[in-house]
Amino acid sequence: MANIITGVRIVCSIALLFVPVFSTAFYALYIAAGVSDMVDGIVARKTGTASEFGSKLDTAADFVLVIVCLIKILPVINIPMWLIIWIIVIAAIKVINLVSGYVMRNELVVLHTVMNKVTGMLLFVLPLTLTLIDLKYSGAVVSAVATFAAIQEGHYIRASNCNMTY
Repeated sequence: MANIITGVRIVCSIALLFVPVFSTAFYALYIAAGVSDMVDGIVARKTGTASEFGSKLDTAADFVLVIVCLIKILPVINIPMWLIIWIIVIAAIKVINLVSGYVMRNELVVLHTVMNKVTGMLLFVLPLTLTLIDLKYSGAVVSAVATFAAIQEGHYIRASNCNMTY
């Protein structure tokens, strides 16, 4: 059941490509995708069906949603250069974490830490606030939290504390 819910996120994400950005349909699909992200892990744990496949499917579904949102939202917003640079630095840290995890464990290591979850929640809320809060303020808050989460994740990976998932 949890993997079906995750599949719903992928379907909603792809459907976002076919609706106008910031329309009622966009927000409905976006929120449905976000809710499915919150619910799938809970269902997996409650039903005892959590699995490595489910975890990887969840990560893939998150990736699809992020890519689709970037495709839809980036063309209609103005991102300050300092924020673009900050985002690139965060991405570089995350790539280093992935490479470090692979080198140390010979497998893809994706940690579901509390701070990564907080970052995910803030990133989810961000598009819902774009018409209300200037991106230079909301982007700075999200980027600060994401930077801390990425550095913390790297620390956990390099400290070989890769079993730490929440």
